[in-house]
This record gives sequence, C-alpha cells and structure tokens, in this order.
Amino acid sequence: MASPTPFTLHVPDSDIADLRERLARTRLPDQAPDAPWAYGTDVDYLRGLLAHWREAFDWRAQEARLNAFPQFKVPLAGIDLHYLHVPGRGPEPKPLLLLHGWPGSVFEFLEIIPRLTDPARFGGDAADAFTVIAPSLPGYGLSFRPNQKRFGTNEMGDCFAALMTDVLGYQRFGVQGGDWGSSIGSGMGVFHADKVAGLHLNLLTVRPDQPPPAHPTPEEARYLREVGVWLREETGYQWIQGTRPQTLAFGLTDSPAGLAAWIVEKFRTWSDCGGDVETAFDRDHLLANISLYWFTGAIGSSFWPYYARLHGPWPVPDGRTVDVPMAYAAFPREIRRPPRSIAAGMYTDIRQWTEMPKGGHFAAMEQPDALARDVRSFFRPLRATF
Repeated sequence: MASPTPFTLHVPDSDIADLRERLARTRLPDQAPDAPWAYGTDVDYLRGLLAHWREAFDWRAQEARLNAFPQFKVPLAGIDLHYLHVPGRGPEPKPLLLLHGWPGSVFEFLEIIPRLTDPARFGGDAADAFTVIAPSLPGYGLSFRPNQKRFGTNEMGDCFAALMTDVLGYQRFGVQGGDWGSSIGSGMGVFHADKVAGLHLNLLTVRPDQPPPAHPTPEEARYLREVGVWLREETGYQWIQGTRPQTLAFGLTDSPAGLAAWIVEKFRTWSDCGGDVETAFDRDHLLANISLYWFTGAIGSSFWPYYARLHGPWPVPDGRTVDVPMAYAAFPREIRRPPRSIAAGMYTDIRQWTEMPKGGHFAAMEQPDALARDVRSFFRPLRATF
C-alpha cells in the first residue's frame, strides 16, 4: 500500500489570469420573460456574480482557507486520492469520514470541521471530538486528473473503506454525508458494515420511484406530493448529466460563466435562502467552490455518478437494507424529505431523527453549528464501539 504525501493547493498565476480574461469576454443570453429565476439562473444576478469573480474575488484567500487544514494525496484504486485529515482535540477523538456530493466539494466543510475536531472551542464537550477525514470524491476537484477512470458511488465507497482501514489504519469509523455522500455512506453501510460504527445523514437514499403505501398517512402523502414535483420540475440536470455527460462537459469546461450558472442555480434552489442565495452563502464561499471545479477541470468527471446511477443498480441493492446504527438530520429545505415510516424500510436501525428548524441541502455550509451538534449527539453513545 502506497504512503500518503502531504499536499498544498497552489493554482498557477497564469490559470487565474486566464480565468479573468475569459470572464471579461463573457457573452450572456437575454433574460426570458416573467419572474427572475423562473427558467433557471437569473441573468442580472449572474452578471453581478461574474463581475465580482473577475474584479474582486480573491482566490488566494480561499486557497489559504483550504490550506489551513492538513491535506494529503495517496495512490488508491488507480487514482491519486485527495483528502483532508484533521486531528481531533480531545481525550479520545474518533475517526469520522465526512463525504460531500455534487455540486459541492471539500470547501463545503471548512466551517464544520473545527466544530467536529475541537468542539470545546465552540462551547461543546472535548470528549465528543472527532478526527475528520474529508476526501475529495474520485473525479471531483483535487481527486481528478484528465483521462482517469470513473467511479460510481459504491466504487467510491470501496475506495474510502480502503483509505480508512488500509491507508490510515482505522478499522472502524463513523460516516457522515449528504447528497452523493449519503449514497456512498449508505452503500458502505451495506458492503462495509463491519467497518461502519454509525452513519449520520442529512439526505436519505430512499428511492423516489418506489411504490407508494397503499394507505398513506398525511406525512407520507405530503412526501409523495413533494416527490412528484421534484421528479417533474427538478430532475432535468440528472437526466442530462446521467445520459450525455460528455456533451455537457464541453460547455462547462470552456465557459466559466456557464459553469457558474449551472452550479449557483442549484445552491439557490436547494438551500433555505428564501430566493436570495447570498442570505445562505457568502458570495466568496460560493465562488471558491465554483473556482475549484474550474481550475481542476473536473466538472465533466463529477457527472459520472449520475451516469452510473441511471445505468446501474441503486446504491443499496433491491432486497438489501442498511442495518448499521444511523441518524438523520431533517433540514426543512432539503430536496427530498421522506418521513420516518418510509425511511425505516431502508434503514433498519434509526437511532436519532432530528427535525431541524432551518437549513437545506448544503447543511454543512448553511447550518454548521446545528449539523455538528447533531453529529456529536448521535455518536456520543456509540463511541465505545470504535
């Protein structure tokens, strides 16, 4: 097994200059009639975001935010896997695998990591500290190089199990994830259950197309209505990313404006922002995530889990369940919110179910305090098991 090597991110000055030159030559479409954002990203909003990206955004400051955490790369599963490995500060920190999704990156976790590794600094108990391992998903950001092989979510789970046990020596560990991180973690709860001490999710990997209950409760009926709207209005990106990822990659790899429009619309639609994305996210933090996709050229490869999902099995195969202890943090603006009665058909050992007062899909960025508290609460009685 290869040894990890320390890593520091430094984008060449020439790449930053190239980005600004491309932004200066942006050609925007006209604004479709009716309300802004009705048909996708609002032209006026994007115009302002691109001007800030070109004229005021400080990539070096965002790069320094990431480089403040210990980072490594290791050859694993045929790629150079990038990950943060941040030691906990407490009497017995426990290893926690922290998993992002699309269109996110490890930049999502920069606020929550200290709340998990050093809870006493934020008014918590040092006995709840974790050592956090936060990888860039294979094919995403700093775990990408051109022409490398592609991964579905269960292959990612195999890769992370090897990282945790074979590379880092953690024979048992906790997992926390949302978006694809939820799918990866749920798959690990099936195929690597002996290693997963507990699974904390802020999105549930419940099939949206499963047969409805014969006599749905009011909560189940609410969920079914929401799923119907989601499937009709919000899954277009999944179909193009899952059927023609290469074609879409040309435009988003060549145009920073196109990339920003594609990503920021999701941060607005999926967050608890009341229609104003910058009430939920700092503008520079949004651009840090978008810039990482731009500088690494990884947007095309980041689509691959969608292709694998549409052309392969569900992460938890039919007839299987996730039997490891699990918890769910239910944020009110999450993209799908199955009730516990439906979730229990997939997750057989639900130990904690928290209805959050505010927040959406990008919980680690939107509500880092609330999410960190919930993670610490769930794992507290499980710490003796790993």
